[in-house]
Amino acid sequence: MSLRSVTKNVPEEIREAVELLESKIMQDRALKGPDYKWTMSDFQIGAPLGRGKFGRVYLAREKNTHYMVAIKLLIKSELLKHSMQHQVIREIEIQTHLRHPNILPLLTYFQDEKRIYLVLEFAEGGELFKTLQNQPNQRFSEGTSAKFIDQVADAIDYCHRNRVIHRDIKPENLLLDARGNIKLADFGWSVHAPVNKRKTMCGTVDYLPPEMIENRSYNEKVDYWCVGVLCYELIVGKPPFETNSQQATFDRIKKVDIRYPQFMSSPARDLVSKLLRYNPDDRLPMTQVRVHPWIVSMKPKADL
Repeated sequence: MSLRSVTKNVPEEIREAVELLESKIMQDRALKGPDYKWTMSDFQIGAPLGRGKFGRVYLAREKNTHYMVAIKLLIKSELLKHSMQHQVIREIEIQTHLRHPNILPLLTYFQDEKRIYLVLEFAEGGELFKTLQNQPNQRFSEGTSAKFIDQVADAIDYCHRNRVIHRDIKPENLLLDARGNIKLADFGWSVHAPVNKRKTMCGTVDYLPPEMIENRSYNEKVDYWCVGVLCYELIVGKPPFETNSQQATFDRIKKVDIRYPQFMSSPARDLVSKLLRYNPDDRLPMTQVRVHPWIVSMKPKADL
C-alpha cells in the first residue's frame, strides 16, 4: 500500500499516535512486499460514506495496522453498461502517480470477478459541499473561501505541471481532512494532456467553460475557469451562472454574465473576474491566483 506522510495534516494532540501508526504501516508494507495481492479480506468494512452511479464508498480499516481508509467499490457490470471502464482505468493511472498535500491519494487498488476496489486516504471532514450547505446562509466567510481557493489552486497547479487536467472541479469533488484542509478528489474526468488540446465535453453544467459549451478545443485553462466558479460559489452560496434551465445557464456562461451580490468584496470580485474570462488565454494562472491580494490578505482570517 503506497503511503506518504500525513502527519502534517493532523492535529498536534494526535500527531505522535499517527506517527507511530505510520511506522507500523511502513513495516507492514515492507513485510508484504510490492507484489502483495490485496483483497477485501484485508479490510474490515464500516459505515457507508457515499454512493454513486457505479458503486459505493465505505469507511474501512486495514486489519493488520488498523489504518482507516475509504474504499471506493465500483461494479464492473455497471461500468461496462455505460462504457465507463476506460475512464476508471484512466482515473487509476492518474491518481496513483499524484502526490500532493491537497490531493486525495489513491493508496492501492485491486479487483475481483464483479468489482474494482480503489483504496483511498480517508478524509475525515467529508465533502466540502456538505460543509458549505451547513454554513450560515450556506456560504463561507471570505477568509475561509480564500484559504480553500489557495489550496485548490496549489493542487491544480501541481496537476498541470504533471500534465493532468482535472476537468471536474466542484465542491462535491473536494474533501476536507481532520484539520479542515482541502483534498482534491474524484479524478474520473481527469486526463493526461501531452497534446494539450482536447474537445470532449465533461464536467458539471454550472462549471462548464465557454469553450466546452461551444465544442471548441481546450487545454488546462478549463480548470482556471472552474476555480473561478468555485470561488464565487464558496463566497455566495451558489454558482454564478445558475438558472432554472440548462440552455439559459449555457447562454449566461457564453456571455460571461456574472452578477455580484453587494456583500461580496471588491478584491474577491477582482479575482473571480480575472478567472472567468471568455478567452482562456486571458484567465489568471494558478500561480498568480495564490499571490492575488485577496488571497494574501484574507487567507489568515479563515475561520475553518
